[in-house]
Amino acid sequence: MTSLIHTLDFGPGLDVAAHSCASASALQTPENQDNFVLIDGKGRAVFMRDQCQRTVHLPDWPPGHARIAVLDGMGGHGNGRQAAEAVAEGLLRILACANLDELNGRLDALHDSLQAHFVQPDESGTARRPGTTLTLLELRPNQAPMLYHAGDSRLYEITSERARPLTVDHVPATTFAMRGLLNEREWQQQVHGEHRAQISQAFILGNAISDPHVLSGPLFPLNGDNLPFFLRALGDRRALEVRSDALYLLATDGFWACAKPADWVAQWPALLAGLGAAAAIDRLFSIFMKTPPPGLHIDNLTAIALRFTPSTVDETALPDAAEFPVF
Repeated sequence: MTSLIHTLDFGPGLDVAAHSCASASALQTPENQDNFVLIDGKGRAVFMRDQCQRTVHLPDWPPGHARIAVLDGMGGHGNGRQAAEAVAEGLLRILACANLDELNGRLDALHDSLQAHFVQPDESGTARRPGTTLTLLELRPNQAPMLYHAGDSRLYEITSERARPLTVDHVPATTFAMRGLLNEREWQQQVHGEHRAQISQAFILGNAISDPHVLSGPLFPLNGDNLPFFLRALGDRRALEVRSDALYLLATDGFWACAKPADWVAQWPALLAGLGAAAAIDRLFSIFMKTPPPGLHIDNLTAIALRFTPSTVDETALPDAAEFPVF
């Protein structure tokens, strides 16, 4: 796949590849409202504008620091592509972050400023906003990656044994589970076992978690204090402990918008484990295009694959697998 990301240099510690397309169907080619951002260790960046890849150089970017993110614009609210583009370009203006407080503060400020910018009155005069998911990794040299997540795009850890989600979808089922209205089995079925085109939080759009009757306001971080016990380890804003034998995949929900998403995702270890980032992206898109999962809902497709070399991973710090839910 021809891509401007081949001009980027993430150094010997990171193996990164990405691709985005409008849909898996040659007959249906909707506007691609997805986006992605890649900033390498030399301050060179690739992102999407007008559905095409663009490049820019960021002056004074610290050597070895990197940032990657996927975004899925909310087309149903109007201006979904423009919302994702605005956030992508905002990520290029945010300085490299040294810790979680800096990352959270700067991204929350970007959400607030774009939320004010994108107010659109509808025919009744009610203010409407577009939105976008944002799943981002801030990659500091020789330190744990930092995650910031809003929406229903996902980060997966893929080994030869399983594909394990490291993020929680911001959807009504999660809100119900936080209120004790769904148990683990029910939540798993609604979020990973079937396709539901609903969202309860997105960047710019706001949240309907704190108040289910209103989708607006600031973002509502999910963490160990408010998530149910079976999701408690998967907070939205945290440092990640990564492993060198795993492939990490950031992807938008077009990849599992099908009748039985869990069955399709369960094939990923056999398809992708052991591959380098570029080979994994090529195989994922190739198989998805040639033999899409049954009951597919046409949607935009964006994915970033990432591997950490052994020298960048502290294997002794890996958590016990029992600490995380298995889906």
